[in-house]
Amino acid sequence: MKAIKYISFFLLLVFAISACKKNFTDTSFVSTAASASNLSVMFNITQDNTGLVTITPNGVGAVNYDVFFGDTTTSSVNIRAGASVQHIYKEGNYQVKIVAHDLKGGSTTLTQPLVVSFLAPQDLKVNLSTTNLTVNVSATAKFATFFKIYFGDSTNITPEPFTSALPGQTVSHTYTQAGTYLVKVLAMSGGTETTQYTDTIQVATQIDLPVTFEDPNTNYTMSDFGGDVSTLVVDPVDNNNHVMKVVKTAGAQVWAGTTIGTALGFAHPIPLTNANKKMIVRVYSPAVGLDIKLKVDNHNNPNAGLSVETDVLTTVANQWETLTFDFGQPAAGTPAFNPSNTYDLASIFFDFGNAGTGSIFYFDDVKMAPASLAQISLPVTFESTNVDYTVTDFGGNSSVLTVDPLNPSNHVMKSTKTVGAQVWAGTTIGTPSGFAQPIPLTSAATKMSVKVFSPAAGIDVKLKLDNHANPNNGLSVETDVLTTVANQWETLIFDFSQPASGTPAFNPSNTYDLASIFFDFGNAGTGAVFYWDEVHFLSQMNLPVNFNNPDMDPTVTDFGNNTSTLAPDPANTGLQVMKTVKPNGAQTWAGTTMGTPVGFASPIPLTASRTKMTVQVYSPAAGIPVLLKVEDHNNGNNYVQVLVNTTVANQWETLTFDFSQPQAGTPAWSAANTYDKCSIFFDFNNPGSGKIFYWNNVNIQ
Repeated sequence: MKAIKYISFFLLLVFAISACKKNFTDTSFVSTAASASNLSVMFNITQDNTGLVTITPNGVGAVNYDVFFGDTTTSSVNIRAGASVQHIYKEGNYQVKIVAHDLKGGSTTLTQPLVVSFLAPQDLKVNLSTTNLTVNVSATAKFATFFKIYFGDSTNITPEPFTSALPGQTVSHTYTQAGTYLVKVLAMSGGTETTQYTDTIQVATQIDLPVTFEDPNTNYTMSDFGGDVSTLVVDPVDNNNHVMKVVKTAGAQVWAGTTIGTALGFAHPIPLTNANKKMIVRVYSPAVGLDIKLKVDNHNNPNAGLSVETDVLTTVANQWETLTFDFGQPAAGTPAFNPSNTYDLASIFFDFGNAGTGSIFYFDDVKMAPASLAQISLPVTFESTNVDYTVTDFGGNSSVLTVDPLNPSNHVMKSTKTVGAQVWAGTTIGTPSGFAQPIPLTSAATKMSVKVFSPAAGIDVKLKLDNHANPNNGLSVETDVLTTVANQWETLIFDFSQPASGTPAFNPSNTYDLASIFFDFGNAGTGAVFYWDEVHFLSQMNLPVNFNNPDMDPTVTDFGNNTSTLAPDPANTGLQVMKTVKPNGAQTWAGTTMGTPVGFASPIPLTASRTKMTVQVYSPAAGIPVLLKVEDHNNGNNYVQVLVNTTVANQWETLTFDFSQPQAGTPAWSAANTYDKCSIFFDFNNPGSGKIFYWNNVNIQ
């Protein structure tokens, strides 16, 4: 019988495959098919004293089932996955066996008890528990075959939907919103009579930080003690906001208070740490100078020394104010903050230490205090949520953090030189404490850059550096740059080796940790608006050289009549590259040193096993000779150079220069030499003819 069943199934499968338009001979999927698992079965008995039971098996990976009825019937019935079979039973207890078959020929067996009775179920017992918005229900009853569970949130649907469950099986249901619901459990047997159980439940999400009193699904039940009475009400000054009202009734204990939530506390521990021991609460008090205490504890072991509490005095009456509670400063005689404790319960005490007089308080927005903001430092981007971007205006300037006028996703500083502002009006970048670290200027790295959006070209922008501990005392250096475009962003580079006339020279021994920017310097304010962003110290050029690095000084040094400028990538205008023109009449040896004449910040790490450098080049023609030369900036006689020809025109290519194969007639690479300067020569050995080259991404290979 079983062999015939499998043969029939296989023939059916072959027929289905052969009916396809394409030939299909790959049956490897059978070996990777899932095995039958997670078997279950549902019994649905007709309530008419006939004993008719509908049996529905279910499982993962099963393609068909053998159903053994467990009574005097000797043969089983085979049904496909998803189907049901009906069978008439006499009253009694049966063991129904289900054998699931998978595509690989494997099988799994489940035996499930079945009770068939025409009597109404008796001794119905229901276990019901709630967690947040979820209810768990299980039931048992004598003579019951299965149970219908109605959760009470679909009473407007006819017929009302239910979930079926076997005896002892736990069924979970999650409500879409908090509320009170009537749960009904019907115990079903084979008879016409049923037994019913009902219970009213209340579900809601456990309270958690931040507490705003605005989530309709959160249980905002408070736990008052000592004579306090709290209720959820409308904000006394904002009808659109909900807050908690607490009355410290006449005669209430001096320690009367309100636990924020039930005795279970918050759903998650309060994330107090050594780095942030503060919480904040908005409070509306009837008087100034009242003591407000906030206490945090462990809900599993309250009032057992695992708490920490601190006090703050109100400063205004009949107004909202935000009080900050620092648990690093506990109330006298109370336990100290311990980061190893679990604090998940919070209680608030109004007018602590005084008996109740009927005073009314409101509170809202219980949350962790924001982490302390870091002192501003370079680079300044105005995008970090952890940095204090306070700036300090003087002389009539007015600055605010705002969005980029051309890009709403970018934040920038907006400075208005108000009408009548001093000619020297400006803005210190940060507080008078300046930057967190000194600006790392050296005799070889003397530049900073600022992106500026100006209302006109030709406006003088001054950047001044000073020492925050001794400002305006001759320890400063300042330099000026004129804007070149109007109502567009441009990057201005300030070179402090070229100080403004009549001002102190740059001194690398000074500590510069304070920077101020002056717009339209020398002219009184007219209300002009300037935007600025991306304040960077420009480090001395070093490998790898990438002209899109905002922290690298892009200065290069031309010789032999070359002309080099930063320009948009000809193949990708979103990127910056170096554009070098070898103009008509330029020397055959015209070239460009990467950086200033002092070269790179660090020696080029060439070794006997690492002798190659690469440069990305965009050339107007193939076959143009490109020379790369490295040398000691202190001794030009120690050098090595390599010549490579371009291979494509008007495309980017990566040229590789192997210094173990120097140009004929030139010095060989020597491990004894220091090479810290690099120059590139386009169309080497040919006089200039106006050709334009682009280059970027200089690196050691």
